[in-house]
Amino acid sequence: MQTPDIQNILAELTRSIGETPIEILPIAASGSARKYYRIVTEKRTLIGTYSDNVEENEAFLTFSKHFHDLGLNVPEVFTVNGEKTCYLQSDFGDDNLFAHVQKALMAGGFGENVIQLYKQALKHLVKFQCVGHQGLDYSKAYPTERFDRQAIIDDLNYFKYYFVKPHEEIDFNETRLGKDFEAFADFVSQTPCDFFMYRDFQSRNIMVKDNELYFIDFQGGRKGPLNYDVVSLLYQVKAQIPQAVREELIQYYKEELKQFVNPEEVKFDTYQPYFVYLRLLQVLGAYGFRGLIQKKSHFIESIPYALKEIQALAQTQPLNDYPELQHIIQQFSKIEQRYQIIIQPPTGKLTVTVNSFSFRKGYPNDFSGNGGGFVFDCRALPNPGREPEFKTKTGRDWEVIDYLMAKPPVHVFLDHVKAIVGQSIDNYRERHFSYLMVSFGCTGGQHRSVFFAQTIYEWLKKTYPDIHLKLNHIERKIIEETGL
Repeated sequence: MQTPDIQNILAELTRSIGETPIEILPIAASGSARKYYRIVTEKRTLIGTYSDNVEENEAFLTFSKHFHDLGLNVPEVFTVNGEKTCYLQSDFGDDNLFAHVQKALMAGGFGENVIQLYKQALKHLVKFQCVGHQGLDYSKAYPTERFDRQAIIDDLNYFKYYFVKPHEEIDFNETRLGKDFEAFADFVSQTPCDFFMYRDFQSRNIMVKDNELYFIDFQGGRKGPLNYDVVSLLYQVKAQIPQAVREELIQYYKEELKQFVNPEEVKFDTYQPYFVYLRLLQVLGAYGFRGLIQKKSHFIESIPYALKEIQALAQTQPLNDYPELQHIIQQFSKIEQRYQIIIQPPTGKLTVTVNSFSFRKGYPNDFSGNGGGFVFDCRALPNPGREPEFKTKTGRDWEVIDYLMAKPPVHVFLDHVKAIVGQSIDNYRERHFSYLMVSFGCTGGQHRSVFFAQTIYEWLKKTYPDIHLKLNHIERKIIEETGL
């Protein structure tokens, strides 16, 4: 199928409302397949949206009109093309609540101004859930009208298939896990669900303009429970909201909710920890799919924060009634270390990540989102692993180092690697590139690959003291970092 000329369609839509497009600028892609553009006219700016998912578009268009008519702070849709693949909506700018959170974290923690923004968001949320729910045409909801038992199972399976299974370090019994999922869904699906559930109510979807909040990306909304959206906002893992602040904000939310419904009647506190688990498991599934599979670095960067959050929850609210799920969470400590390598370096420095790995286990993930770098195959070189005295040793032990350094082919190989890698580093620094990955693979990821990765890492430390270096012995689960 021929790719549509999106910018031309948006230009025609802009002219159809009596305005002339001066400039149409693509906006950086998010986690979805939708494409966004900022359209500059003589009067104002607009947001142009394209998606070939017409059902999802119809959900957004229906919800947006309903909420806008009720006076809720959502985009106004000005026009839609006949195919319902493109539409123009209000532009609330680029500032969002998450940007304010980041500034607060850099300044040392949550201040009263950020807490007030969260309270304002929760005040709006109550209106979405209770006022916005009234008269809403849920038949247009996509992909489902209601957050029901099947939706809960789907979220749990999303976690299983896209996060648990790609991590072979995690062992589990799939039959027992399935029974836990069924029991978990049976319990959580009893939550009262006669409210609007935004589904992705998090700080990146809350725009800040002229000290007022505006809300976007609610096309996944449906009829559902109250807890889910509160958790989505307050347990957004990279926001790192302190638990004491969370408790203050939850209390504020419940006071606002009393205008419409008694929190005790809907057992808000009873179900709250289970929705925290459900949301964290769902986002880990999303991080696995968008990050580990689709290689989008933004999602991979969130994984260590989510792991930390869910392990902390398991300490205070263990899932004793769901032992196999609890068993999986207890094993997250096995995979924590591999994600420490993704912490971002200081701005302006070239980061070089050096990996050792086993070809049997597959190539290293490139957490930068750049698609990978050099991969050197060490399997043609002398193998210490074939010598009985080295079976329990690694390429970091002096006995293995002495063995390899006595072999002439090793020095030829090292010289070639240094020449190739050094040439790229010199070029990347001149061009102000930010990332390079250099990986060494052997059969088991224990001897040759470890030796060469360690040797090149040490050489880079001496030769390029101004770069940010990361060393990751994947099979050995050893991480080092320098140049911070």
